[in-house]
Amino acid sequence: MNEFENNNTPQGDKFAIASLVLGIVGIIGGWIPIVNYFTTLSSILAIVFAVKAKNMAEDGKSTMATAGLVLGIIALAFSVVGILCVVCAAAATGLAFGF
Repeated sequence: MNEFENNNTPQGDKFAIASLVLGIVGIIGGWIPIVNYFTTLSSILAIVFAVKAKNMAEDGKSTMATAGLVLGIIALAFSVVGILCVVCAAAATGLAFGF
């Protein structure tokens, strides 16, 4: 039997792993000017998946989901701040050139 055929990972763990990955992607991409628009969506998905994983987890086994939730919230904050920086820079550039 192949080691990849035995898939005993609970469904809640899959959502927790997805929230972790999306949260990390959101934190990394939150400061890249064009990418931060897309990482805002991944941050929101990280929060949604983490909440779903916490609801599906057994008592005391939601550590990964909690980490995904925290990363998702931080990534969403980074994305919002990054978008505000881009908007402010665009406005300042437009005002400097008389647009």
